[in-house]
Amino acid sequence: MKTIALFGGSGQTGQAFLPKALAAGYRVKALARSPEKITRQSDQLEVIKGDVLDPDAVHATVKDSDIVVSLFGHVKGSPKWLQTDGTNNIIGAMKAEGVQKIISLSGGGLPFEKDQPKFADKMIRTIMKIAVPKVLHDAERHAEVLKDSGLDWVIIRGPRLTNEPEKGEYRVGWVGVNASTKIGRQDLADFILKQVEDNQYAEQMPFVSY
Repeated sequence: MKTIALFGGSGQTGQAFLPKALAAGYRVKALARSPEKITRQSDQLEVIKGDVLDPDAVHATVKDSDIVVSLFGHVKGSPKWLQTDGTNNIIGAMKAEGVQKIISLSGGGLPFEKDQPKFADKMIRTIMKIAVPKVLHDAERHAEVLKDSGLDWVIIRGPRLTNEPEKGEYRVGWVGVNASTKIGRQDLADFILKQVEDNQYAEQMPFVSY
């Protein structure tokens, strides 16, 4: 039974991912600033109180795990380089503990070489640059940190996330290629979980949408 070190387990996507991981038989070590937000209980689950910006808490979460799933992101009042600095802490812990693979979640505003952005996609990115430059720049820098890490990484990107019921089907493409403008968190979580065993998208940034 593999152990997943989970960051962002108390967020909306994390709360969709966690029960799927447990149901699939994985053990999960989840780091959360507010552990009470993770209400699910299981013998396979260990919740650790702490912050992704605290290297010691991150190391405790990665220790004795086999793979990292990183779903944390910006909320109101987050530090400017939250995703970059948190990812740096995770990478350091992974190297210390000999953990090789990380799955990281980011947004569609993050560019990848296989993208073929259409006019609407370019407009969305322009709006992001103006409205939430902090989030976009942090996403870009966190991607560079992963590329330079020497680890096995995959960055999963999505468009607008919804809480609609699970459909059980979705498309995996690139921005502007076989893609739409939304994805439900339940279906996104299904794809994230599949990447734990699947290396099809190693060192790539697939875009998941309906």
